[in-house]
Amino acid sequence: MCTAITYNTNNHYFGRNLDLEYSYKETVTIVPRNYEFKFRQVENINNHYAIIGMAYVANNFPLYYDAINEKGLAMAGLNFPGNADYKEIINGKDNIAPFEFIPYILSQCSNIEEAKKLLNNINIAKINFSDELPVSPLHWIISDKENSITVESVKDGLKIYENPVGVLTNNPTFDIQLFNLNNYMSLSTEPPVNNFSKSLNLEKYSRGMGAMGLPGDLSSASRFVKATFTKMNSKSGDSESESISQFFHILESVYQQRGCVHMGEGKYEITIYSSCCNMDKGIYYYTTYENSQITGIDMNRENLDSNELKSYDLIKGQKIFMQN
Repeated sequence: MCTAITYNTNNHYFGRNLDLEYSYKETVTIVPRNYEFKFRQVENINNHYAIIGMAYVANNFPLYYDAINEKGLAMAGLNFPGNADYKEIINGKDNIAPFEFIPYILSQCSNIEEAKKLLNNINIAKINFSDELPVSPLHWIISDKENSITVESVKDGLKIYENPVGVLTNNPTFDIQLFNLNNYMSLSTEPPVNNFSKSLNLEKYSRGMGAMGLPGDLSSASRFVKATFTKMNSKSGDSESESISQFFHILESVYQQRGCVHMGEGKYEITIYSSCCNMDKGIYYYTTYENSQITGIDMNRENLDSNELKSYDLIKGQKIFMQN
């Protein structure tokens, strides 16, 4: 499963954990402004905003997991099994395949309001990329520098939720996830007081007891609560180094270690990579399961007026600095 978050200091940041038991050999891929996006049911787009993000490139098409564009709009798709429901082709609608959704929005929109206008006529259509790559059940978080929304294609249609916490995990649907936070309103970063009984002499015996009851398991509902609590109580300096370090620490609070989530047949779900995008500067940072050193790729150091994809393989081997 996965967790996506936003975070603001002097700059604005967006990223996610990708939690799976396998890898598609994903790369950090830059789509320049003149690359031709060839869509299945709508007109191709030849000139558009440049995009950088994590993708599996198949047949020269970037299948993005998460990405930002040069205007600072960000988007990620997260697993949504059992709830995602894609529709048949609908005449009069912009029929967009799930794998096209991120490129379609980020190529044209600079903020949430522009994305909402496109969403008014979008139908997420049940279109496979290929026989080998059928549709994946997904829902999406879209964020600009100030606001976030969650988009879910379910049996009742396309749902668009305001996302005031800037966090997304997996099941259940987002409205239930958000409502579930009511069950944790008593959590605090402050030491607790005895509200149990005035007749009992109860005392705090450890630091961090204000957050007792904060979920620590790896289910999507628990990760949503923990990531939201951690993010919304997080304090960071404003420098780039302090900001991205804190961002990765927030994601680490819901990190998946090999061995904790058994998928059967000796396979375990792990956090394959974590990403952090500076939405103001167009920089994509990442770590991988085997490499905790932060690696950065700046889209503005590339020729953004090109018409060819530019991909960077992930650095997966651990990088250790020996100080003596």
